[in-house]
Amino acid sequence: MTKSVEKDSSVTLHFNLTLADGSPVDGTADGEPMTFTMGDGSMIEALENVILGLSIGEKQQVSLDPRDTFGFSEDENKHWMDKTKFNLDVELQEGLMIEFSTPEGEQIPGILLEITEDKVLVDFNHPLAGHEVIFSVEILTIT
Repeated sequence: MTKSVEKDSSVTLHFNLTLADGSPVDGTADGEPMTFTMGDGSMIEALENVILGLSIGEKQQVSLDPRDTFGFSEDENKHWMDKTKFNLDVELQEGLMIEFSTPEGEQIPGILLEITEDKVLVDFNHPLAGHEVIFSVEILTIT
């Protein structure tokens, strides 16, 4: 019987994540494959659901709606911050993504939306919020 991906399987795979227009987001095709255990939090649930039940050597490609992946952009995740809070070694530009530290010590990305003389509007929504994504995967090993 062929082994297939189950809820607690350790899986090694190659994957590719693109936007609907084909713009690359993330992937392993040009490097080392990814190994993780189903349910350990390294992959979002919607992507785990795509590979659940697949066998070694199987490939799958699916289009995923924002509500199943990174959600939608929400205004309450956009915040004005004093310009003095930013490293002055970096030239602040609209569209620039910067890593911020939360009070708990986590690193989260923020995209600079608007810059005034003394304030910066930062979007802390997931960078892929509101985007349909295409997930392609090939299962290499299952243990």
